[in-house]
Amino acid sequence: MTAPSYSVIRLKPKANARAIRRGFPWVYDNELVTDRRTKKLAAGSLAVLEESDHTPLGLVAVNPNSKIFGRMLDRNPNAVIDQSWFATRIGKALDMRSRLYADPFYRLVHAEADGLPGVIIDRFGETAVVQPNAAWADAHFDALEAALIATTGVKNVIKNASGRARSLEGLDDVTATTTGTAPDAPVQVPMNGAIYMADLTGGQKTGLFFDQRPNHAFAASLSRDAKVLDVFSHVGGFSLAALAGGAASALAVDGSAAALELAEAGAKAAGFDDRFATRKGDAFDTLSKLGEEGETFDVVICDPPAFAPNKQALEAGLRAYERIARLAAPLVRQGGYLGLCSCSHAADVNKFRVACLRGLGRAGRASQLLHSGFAGPDHPLMPQLAESGYLKSLFFRL
Repeated sequence: MTAPSYSVIRLKPKANARAIRRGFPWVYDNELVTDRRTKKLAAGSLAVLEESDHTPLGLVAVNPNSKIFGRMLDRNPNAVIDQSWFATRIGKALDMRSRLYADPFYRLVHAEADGLPGVIIDRFGETAVVQPNAAWADAHFDALEAALIATTGVKNVIKNASGRARSLEGLDDVTATTTGTAPDAPVQVPMNGAIYMADLTGGQKTGLFFDQRPNHAFAASLSRDAKVLDVFSHVGGFSLAALAGGAASALAVDGSAAALELAEAGAKAAGFDDRFATRKGDAFDTLSKLGEEGETFDVVICDPPAFAPNKQALEAGLRAYERIARLAAPLVRQGGYLGLCSCSHAADVNKFRVACLRGLGRAGRASQLLHSGFAGPDHPLMPQLAESGYLKSLFFRL
């Protein structure tokens, strides 16, 4: 086979080629020699990345409109990005998930960590929801989809184009069913003995957050015979797991009526509805009101959205996490448990822990840190890329 002909982009002499050789997957625009030719490369096209001395480093996908100018696809600069190439990577990802989970409900592809930069694929039985959040993945979507179907046997594929990442890449926000038929009702997802209802077309992100699965399980282990409060509950992540773990009751709080309806449906499907209640409202306001009402719980979990999605928002985000801890702590009975979560990659676990402890201190509560949890193994961490380790869950005994 004739080697493909690719454009070439080259690192500046002072760029950190060593980091890329050791596995860092991104090339920033200020690290490259950029001239009129490189700036005219089409977003999503492929190029060979070279060191300043012309030594090839690998094949990258380029986007001149993004600060991340290049994303490493293959260390072989002559690699052919076709259905077979995608099938190899998806096959490796599938093999690991199949070993970990008895049922086909998991994150199948976790972007860079699974060798597919910017690509998220969540599997819900016979349906896969794909987020091609980088221009190259959008450009190669047909080959990606064909490999996904051939490798996994899924019958339905939904291309989910929502989210901030696509807008940063200059991509559209048009979501569509590209193969098969989208489910006409929420999909039942079994996890940790509970049943979750995932809305694959109208819900948040891909319809369900698989990443918290091990942290749901840890919370459930604390919840036997307990009165549980689940704040920012979405479709009942922690509360339904707690009920499966033997909680006496659980209250789910969220600002979305649609999410709470799905939580109620999940509780009913699992036979937990007699022990389950919901409360719609702003989380901060509801925490304050529950305190004013004199409510207390054995277990309280707060799993907010990303308060610090980037470095610019870090300080404000840490103050918000501190405030959550301060408002939640008075609701925990003496000797009870408080779980606090963050999905902000800009706030590392140390900064997040300090913010939580500051909030607990302001609430006048002494604590023991019992457990630090992270995303499940279907969300593997790429060691060279700190951003892939975004999720933190801290469990305290107060």
